[in-house]
Amino acid sequence: MSPTEGATYSSAAYNSTIGIQAETVHDSNIYIVHPDASPQERYRVGVQLLEDGVPSRAREMITDAISRGHDSAEVRFHWVLAMLSARTHHDLSTEEVQRLRYTSSLVRTYPEDEWKEALRVTFDLLAVLSTTGSETGPVLKQLQGLPPRQHDAILRHLDLMLTGGLKDDLWAETLERAHAERFGNDRGRRVWAYFAPTPMAPRALAPRPSTADAAKAALPVRAALFVVSSALLWVLALVADPGRAIVELSMALGAGLTAARFGVRWWGRMPKPGLGAGARVPQPRDPASAEDGFTKRVRHSFDHYFSVRRPRGFTSDAWLAHTAQIRSSLAAEIADLYRESRIGVERVDWLIRYLAENARDRYNNGTLSDQHRQDQTPGRTKALTIAALTVLGAAALSAFGTAASAGAQPQALWAFLAVLGAAWSGHATAYRWLEVRREEHRLDREAQEYTEKLTARQIAYQRWQSFLDATRPSELEMETWLACDKSTFVDAALRHHRLTWRDLITHTILVAPAPSYKRGRVRGGPWRYSHYVFRLFLFTQDGIREVSAEFNFSDATRRNEQRSNYRFDALTSVQVTENDIGYDLELVLTNGPARKMRVKDADAHQLAPTENAQEITEINLSSAGTTHTFRLLEGIAADGKNWLERHGPDSLAPFQIAV
Repeated sequence: MSPTEGATYSSAAYNSTIGIQAETVHDSNIYIVHPDASPQERYRVGVQLLEDGVPSRAREMITDAISRGHDSAEVRFHWVLAMLSARTHHDLSTEEVQRLRYTSSLVRTYPEDEWKEALRVTFDLLAVLSTTGSETGPVLKQLQGLPPRQHDAILRHLDLMLTGGLKDDLWAETLERAHAERFGNDRGRRVWAYFAPTPMAPRALAPRPSTADAAKAALPVRAALFVVSSALLWVLALVADPGRAIVELSMALGAGLTAARFGVRWWGRMPKPGLGAGARVPQPRDPASAEDGFTKRVRHSFDHYFSVRRPRGFTSDAWLAHTAQIRSSLAAEIADLYRESRIGVERVDWLIRYLAENARDRYNNGTLSDQHRQDQTPGRTKALTIAALTVLGAAALSAFGTAASAGAQPQALWAFLAVLGAAWSGHATAYRWLEVRREEHRLDREAQEYTEKLTARQIAYQRWQSFLDATRPSELEMETWLACDKSTFVDAALRHHRLTWRDLITHTILVAPAPSYKRGRVRGGPWRYSHYVFRLFLFTQDGIREVSAEFNFSDATRRNEQRSNYRFDALTSVQVTENDIGYDLELVLTNGPARKMRVKDADAHQLAPTENAQEITEINLSSAGTTHTFRLLEGIAADGKNWLERHGPDSLAPFQIAV
């Protein structure tokens, strides 16, 4: 049979290419088990894995806890669920069936409680499934009588085990619970936080190293020359005319002190030539990388957040024009601070957003240009400095005239040399001293700015991190929503094909990442995706019904649904290929081209030291339903419908519970 006419086809189904948009791994110790952990702790982690949709790993943990002596009806109940979760009868090995049968013989040895009753009902369900024509009424009544916790766990984890009339009787209840929980716990507003990238820790531009070492080294020599030259000049003036010289000396000292006091406020705080007032723009380490891809993305992010985080009364274009210089400086700073980390700009978007909000708030309270005002020198300071220098120069020239008035030729020559030496060394000394003071002031100012900026950014970082932690769904919530989506998808397929569970031999559902997805996981857990492809196979007496669709996990919307129908003998080959970008499933039909389906994307090697790559891969494949689906399709491709009949529920020996 050819694919159903009128079906909608998409690139997600056949020969699709899937690219990763973003990924994140959440630091969590919920699955971490210390080598010296107690059996109780191993059991707790196993139950957590089971609830979060990782039954393969849960089986190992709970089995380990039992082997270490932790055993009870509750432990055995969860062990049985872990053995049967996401599996059908033909997925069980002979050894596993024997272990289940052994466990069924232990039920009578446990004390009477809700866990023993739940364990008994589980095995009664298996007994009914493995016996043709068994009456289901009594066991269903027992199931309904269980507490909600045990009742819901059985329905969830025995989903693939329950078939036929028994599934029909329970389906309405399963579907009702799926509809009730599908959008629970504010799913639509919280799912995004699961895939949000882990924010990078805050950084700020550290103070630049001081460049005043050369000035400090040259200062003592020039200062000594200035003192000697000045002293010689005033001594010569005192010899020539003591009264006049004292007045000139007093004027020079007063003017010099005034010039030093106000001059340091002017020249001692001015930025070096080439840097605007208050501007600290990091220079590119490599001119060729001044506008690399990361820097461009940072600038684009700044433009975006400044355009949406703007003061009232500004249009986006007007605010961007008003803050062009600020944005350019901030973008250069962020690009320089984080470029070497080799990260995506998404991990610093929180900081860019904060800086945009900070600029908006500073504009609103009138402090956006405070730094520029702080660097401006008042006109009074400039005027006093110039006046003091003028008086100082006049006093020096007057002292020279006094010294030269003595009339002696040698004294006049010495006075001229003293004035010349004082002028040169005074200028050199003042320049070096102002450079040192300017660097000291710059270091103090930049150290204060660094502390203030880093503290403010740390507060913003903690606020954003706390918001993410409070918003991010738990693994149990993510798994519950995914299970609900699967149930509603299966129900829609059954309704479309007008099938009941009694019409099915078995079924399987495969989940895979859809195009343009984001993905995330906790340490030790499976990958979860923002966009999925669900592919459902319904096996009936007439053949196979295949239904697939893309799911947006945030709002559970479905699109690009497609359907195919084919006989058992039309499925001639099933091939699974592992390559550099993941796993591909290839179905070959007798009357059509081979169809390749991406069932798992490649891991990005984001593994913690305690994680095992092979183990994580197996967890991902198991959680996606891949192991079960591959085994089922490969068996049918090899033996057709006969394989299903040989591995159906009737092939499973009944579980007899000793009373």
